[in-house]
Amino acid sequence: MEPLMIALLGMLIIVATQFIAPKVGVASPLILLGVGLAIGFLPQVGAIEIAPHIILEIILPPLLFSAAVRMPTMDFRREMQAVAMLAIPLVFLSAFAVGFVINWMVPAISLPWGVALGAVLSPTDAVAVSIAKRSGVSHRIITVLEGEGLFNDATSLVLLSAAMNAGLAADNHALNPGLLIGRVALALGIAAVIGWIVGEVGVRVRALLKEPSTDTVFSFAMPFLASLPAEHLGGSGLVAAVVAGLVVSRRRAALISANNRRFSQQNWETMTLVLESAIFLTMGLQAFGIVEETSEFVGGLTFAAVLAVTLGALIMVIRAVFIALMLTWLDHRRTHRKRRFEVEASRIERFEKRMNTASEVDADMLEARNLSPEQWGKALDRFRRRLMRRERRNAMRGSDLDYFENEPLGPREGSVIVWAGMRGAITLAAAQTISTHAPMRALLLTIALFIAAGALIIQGLTLPALIRVVKPHMASGDISEEERAKLLKVMSSALVDTALAQAIHEVDGRTLLSAGVSRTLSRIGHAITDEAMEDEARTARAADRVLSDILQDASTRNGATRDALCPNCDDESQSEVSNAEDFSDDEGHGTVDMSEEEVERSFTREQIRELALEAIHAQRDALLQARDEGIFSSAALEGALARLDNEEILLVSGQSNSH
Repeated sequence: MEPLMIALLGMLIIVATQFIAPKVGVASPLILLGVGLAIGFLPQVGAIEIAPHIILEIILPPLLFSAAVRMPTMDFRREMQAVAMLAIPLVFLSAFAVGFVINWMVPAISLPWGVALGAVLSPTDAVAVSIAKRSGVSHRIITVLEGEGLFNDATSLVLLSAAMNAGLAADNHALNPGLLIGRVALALGIAAVIGWIVGEVGVRVRALLKEPSTDTVFSFAMPFLASLPAEHLGGSGLVAAVVAGLVVSRRRAALISANNRRFSQQNWETMTLVLESAIFLTMGLQAFGIVEETSEFVGGLTFAAVLAVTLGALIMVIRAVFIALMLTWLDHRRTHRKRRFEVEASRIERFEKRMNTASEVDADMLEARNLSPEQWGKALDRFRRRLMRRERRNAMRGSDLDYFENEPLGPREGSVIVWAGMRGAITLAAAQTISTHAPMRALLLTIALFIAAGALIIQGLTLPALIRVVKPHMASGDISEEERAKLLKVMSSALVDTALAQAIHEVDGRTLLSAGVSRTLSRIGHAITDEAMEDEARTARAADRVLSDILQDASTRNGATRDALCPNCDDESQSEVSNAEDFSDDEGHGTVDMSEEEVERSFTREQIRELALEAIHAQRDALLQARDEGIFSSAALEGALARLDNEEILLVSGQSNSH
């Protein structure tokens, strides 16, 4: 009964913290840490010890998997170089620096065990990301911090394992950097392969699951399906879970139904809240037992605090210098990419001119080359495909350059990334995996506790003030009008070749409206007709009508669902119907005047619903292609994809209710 009561009390504390945190302006993990510390030091509460494998093997894989699924893969690809530098070389530099310093200050702690402590102190905590998001910093800063947090945990734990093996063998030579880098590379490679396989297979299995609850249960299993085999084969289970999550993030919109994605997203948000909160609460609860054991050493807590301040400052100095050098290098890389883009653009232009010249080759030229017109035509097709691939690659480079230009990483942004590199609950969990044979183990754990708790409290509370002072590039809340117009144009253009478009050309939109079949059918038809018009403003308005709730009235029998998903649809729909009718009078092109009876005989509600779903899928495919090419910002794409998901859920729910 007692464990049940503790779990119930913990859930109530989490709920209370989530309620209080916004009112006091403090991140909820910091409040949970304080509550845990207060409870842990009560006289009635004894020393509490949580098995570290519970956090490292049970809690972390789903947390990292969930964070990877939420990560926009387009932005992660762009920041891969920065993330890799923060997750691998910075971890090694910090760990070895800490190892040498603590070995110098406390000779009883050998270099391998000092490096083990350095590896423990290397992972950054996700609290900084939530604070930075709430402060409104640019999306690029958030992507770098999230990417670092996804991978440096795994690098740190692999390095920790190697350092402990060297410490137990009393062999300083086992810490050879080349050997360690090889081990890390092998562990990351094994994990990446297994994570990719689990992600690809898992997302296809989820595509076959129709029930949202079943899909969610399987998604809960995916991080462990990746982490357990990876650990068994000598890889990093955490990296495997992250890679599987990134694959799901990239593929889920194309393969998993909107209803299943929405359902699992809501459940994962609840799961993530509980797991993250539990980590910080237990971190505070364990503090008393660790501190009590350390107080028995000569020097006790005072000496541990001095070491913690020294090592914490050392880590931050190394991080600041490393990030300054990294940003300088990234700026150099951006300049190099810009030159490559310009050179490739000129090459493509010359290639296009040669293609135009080659298209005008006459029969005498073909005869001189001993080629038939068919052979020459096939050769030209190959060259055109090659040209298109080069154009797409260079267009992606141009989009990346625009992204780097619009969201720069300069000294102001770098200072936020430096200060946001705080240590947290993962540091304490990793510290408890240090072998019991380690010299002065309690001191090592206390140093990790002091640095983690101090960083969370000091850096966590002062990060918003730092952001206000340095004024980094901030995220713009709105999508630019230019990007919105391009987005709407892509979505409306995607409808042109669908079966729905063909149906539109056969039926007069206003007759469909009076037949009560579908308002949006008329709306989409006029958007298609508008594609041929030169009036840009009218095209944007028509495209906006397409975007604004495809077939929101196709499920009139499911009014409650419609109202829940689109509470203002009625007023907007009436206005849009009026606009569509006026437009039909003025600009009706190529439609056939059919009676209401003929319309109802030609198109059943089920057929119209299928046509509308096909239109939604065509628009989603166009958006995913635009994502792969880097045309739009992740915020704009996520908003448009979420809108399509709402429309698909409305149609599917209306279909199930009508049955």
